[in-house]
This record gives sequence, structure tokens and C-alpha cells, in this order.
Amino acid sequence: MGRKLGARVAGAHFAGLGGWKLGLWVGELLDAPGFIPWGLALSLAGVALGLVLTPYLVVRPLARAKQALTDMTFTALVSGTLGLIAGLVVAALFSVALSRLPGWLGVVAPIALSVLLGYLGMAVMASRDQELFQLLPEGSRQGMQAGRAPRDGQVLVDTSAIIDGRIADISKTGFVHGTMVIPRFVLDELRHIADSSDALRRNRGRRGLEMLNKLMKESEVPIQVLDVDARDDSEVDGKLVKLAKSLKAQILTTDFNLNRFAEIQGVRVLNINELANALKPVVLPGEEMVVRVVQEGKEAGQGVAFLDDGTMVVIEGGRRHINSHLDVSVTRVLQTAAGRIIFAQPRGT
Repeated sequence: MGRKLGARVAGAHFAGLGGWKLGLWVGELLDAPGFIPWGLALSLAGVALGLVLTPYLVVRPLARAKQALTDMTFTALVSGTLGLIAGLVVAALFSVALSRLPGWLGVVAPIALSVLLGYLGMAVMASRDQELFQLLPEGSRQGMQAGRAPRDGQVLVDTSAIIDGRIADISKTGFVHGTMVIPRFVLDELRHIADSSDALRRNRGRRGLEMLNKLMKESEVPIQVLDVDARDDSEVDGKLVKLAKSLKAQILTTDFNLNRFAEIQGVRVLNINELANALKPVVLPGEEMVVRVVQEGKEAGQGVAFLDDGTMVVIEGGRRHINSHLDVSVTRVLQTAAGRIIFAQPRGT
């Protein structure tokens, strides 16, 4: 906020000075400075325009340019710089002839040509960075690759993944690479959930804030809060997918619908639930285990137990062993969309 206000004040200052100079020139041109103080009037108008237009004409374009330079690869940055230099050299050669044009054309034409050719050279060479890189000798290419710091990908964290909380433990294991990015609108959604009048939603939101605080303190990977102001009216999922496409990032979530929506849009998704299912130990028919029967099953005589990872074990004839440990033998394993279910029977039956 302070930087934006400072930019507005600076813009108002320069626009006011420009208005003052313009007012003096207009007053001399009209030879009527008496009734209308042209310098004061246009200076005030310049200050007002500077306050209003500076964010749109200066701040936002500079922010976009900074983001574009940040997202550029090393080879694209080098190629773009070479293209800019080549464009300016060509423009300088033509500027010698253009500077001889009569009047203001002799000043404006060389400047316009320099801007045009410089931009075209930078854009063309930046888009051909890989071709230029392949033209370098093998030794130079290896040296550039060795001296260049590896750029890990960015992972956008969804609200559901923060509330779930398991990402805080996963990040400490070193399995997550790159930078975990939390957009500002995700934090806003988390805050709105924590302020909800519904008790369940409020508790989920507060848990999410606690998990986020834990993640910021204990994570082994870098975490960045991205101050993105998504001004469109789409939902958070749509904003997240749009941002992921622009940053070429992945999305970390536990939301099934967001998972499918992002995949349709061509965005890679890291689903914590799928990771948890993949890490569950493999159980084959015939294996034996000891479980604690905790409740009745749906069918008559069945008992239900749970493994440490939450996998449900349905035991035929296990109802009479509720609240006690039981040696069972696995008969079959059923994989469903909701997870895995193990069917077993007591040993010796």
C-alpha cells in the first residue's frame, strides 16, 4: 500500500510540473495570462491526472514487466538481451539518415525506430532461445548448464490442502520439490471460512489457519505468498487454474472436483488423497494380521476394523469379537473410488 501511494505521489509531482510548463507555454501562446492563470490551472489538472492514472500507466505495466522477467528462463533472458542489442544497433544505423529529416520528424523518427527494432529484436530472439542455445559449442552449453541454478517448479496450494493439514507433515519429509505458492485469494477464502457463522465451517477455517501457521514455520521447502488480485468474478477454483496456467505451475489439492477440472484445462494436479492411497502397504489374499474389531458391519455377523492408515477391514463372523483383538486372514482386496477395502475372516475358520 505504501509503495502504491508513493508511486501516486511521484506521478502527481511529475504530472504537475509538466502541467505547469504546459500552462506557461499556453499562456505565452495566447498572450492572455491575466484572467486565467494557465500555469496554475494546468498544474492542478496534472496533479489530479497523475494521482488517478499513475497506477494504470506506470505501476501495473512495471509489475507485469517484472513478473514476465521473473518467469523467463535463463536462456530466454540471454537471447532476449542479445536481440535487444542487435535491434538497437540496426536502429542506430538507420537513425543517421532519419535524423536529417526536417523539423520534429528528425527527433521523433529515430527514437520510435529504436523502440520498435529493440522490442522486435528482443521478442524474436527470446522466442528462439532454444535454437540459439543449440548453436553454442558443447563445452559452452555444459558450462552454462552447470553454472545455472536449477529452477524448480512452483506448486499452488489449494484451500482444501491447507485445511487437510497433511501437507505440513509431507513438506517436512522432503518429498515436495520446488516452491509452494499460496495465492492471496486462497488466504482470503480461508479467512472467510474461519469467520463463517456455521460452526463446522468455522472450525475447518480455524484448523486451516493453524495448519498454515505450522507449514510456514516447519516446512523444509520455500513458501511464497503470492499477492495476486484476481479481479474476475469466477470462483476460487477457476482463479487457481487460471493462475496455474499462467505460471506453468502445478496445483496441490484434496478436492476431487478441482482435480478433474484442472486436468481438463491441462494443468497437472498433485492430489494428496491419491498420494496417500499409493503409499498404503500392499495386502495380498492369504496374508495374516491382527486387528481390533470396533463396530458391526452392514451384513449380518460382520465386524469392522481399521488399519493404522485408515483402511477398512471387513471381517466375516467378526461381530461377536467387537472391542477385542482378532487374528484374521485376508480373503480379498477391493479397490474403490473412496479407497481400499480388505475382506478377511478369522483364522482357523
